[in-house]
Amino acid sequence: MYLLGGILHTMTADPVEPGYVAFEGGTITAVGPMSALELPKGAQTLDVTGCHIYPGLVDAHCHLGVFDDGLTVEGADGNEGTDPVTPQLRGIDSVDPFDRGFQEAREGGVTTVVTGPGSANAIGGQLCALKTAGRRVDDMILRAPVAMKFALGENPKRFYRARSQAPTTRMGTAAIIREALFRARAYAEKKDRGEHPEFDMKLEALEPVVRGELTAHFHSHRADDICTAIRIAREFDLDYVIIHGTEGHRIADILAAEGARVVTGPVLGDRSKPELSHKEHSNTARLMEAGVLTAVCTDHPENPIQYLPLCAAMAAREGIAPEQAMASITRDAAVIAGIADRVGTLEPGKDADIAVFRGHPLEVASTVEAVFIDGNRVK
Repeated sequence: MYLLGGILHTMTADPVEPGYVAFEGGTITAVGPMSALELPKGAQTLDVTGCHIYPGLVDAHCHLGVFDDGLTVEGADGNEGTDPVTPQLRGIDSVDPFDRGFQEAREGGVTTVVTGPGSANAIGGQLCALKTAGRRVDDMILRAPVAMKFALGENPKRFYRARSQAPTTRMGTAAIIREALFRARAYAEKKDRGEHPEFDMKLEALEPVVRGELTAHFHSHRADDICTAIRIAREFDLDYVIIHGTEGHRIADILAAEGARVVTGPVLGDRSKPELSHKEHSNTARLMEAGVLTAVCTDHPENPIQYLPLCAAMAAREGIAPEQAMASITRDAAVIAGIADRVGTLEPGKDADIAVFRGHPLEVASTVEAVFIDGNRVK
């Protein structure tokens, strides 16, 4: 299959106009300028002249399929609010592929999401990276688990204070996380010594985290919570990502010096709780300007998944170059999520996940012309 004549954004080099993308069997085989194309006889083609050809968009943090659109208790499967430490939970066991949000994701050009547990628990469970097309989650998995969900700040303490159960303070949340990580590290060390500790499903789930094999995603809004996440990550030598980072602009230089990676958002909402009181639409741009590797997320259903490009446009509005803003929902989002070997750029050997826009995707009036996931046209 060949997409011909569009403005090609590989996200690895400057845009090419006119350009083409070729793919076969779910894999990209070639990209480049139309002037260099030798079209095989009988090749299947799609003329996308004048359209923008981008990698399929990547939402690096959301709860798609876990908090079903339009449902209340029946569709709320993101928080097992009975225990603040639930690393053994697997997001794939809560995802409903028939949630209409998946269709809306595809219609918006979003082809990959990182989804899973919410932030009621100090340790919420395993996140997964999924393609947005499919009827069975097993067939949609790009990587599972892709990260472990941790949460700091307001959510865990508010949730468990209502139950008269720890944690009820930020100190309590951090202590609960540390205790679990200490136990997981001791569990791993016993194995390394050739011992056979009694099986513990929670510690089994945390073992790859303390070994640095599974990334820790820390839900943290306030600057002090962000710093607590970094402190814990340093204590246990964790590979970590800051999720939300609402007050990241207050400590952007610190985050840059720490080499922190941040997934910002949701941006299209009000200051609905105390820890969002210093929310600024310039946050993403200020982090990027400081040199922090940054992705933009919708946190769906907080912001509907199809508005991911609009969320990225907020960074461009604050002065970030459009292509850098688009990187935050393609290349850089894939890098931060640990799935850049498969998605996020248009390169030979990558998955044939492609979004074609009539008009630039950061412009609100633009529309999605065509979407391909693993080489199959899904819009």
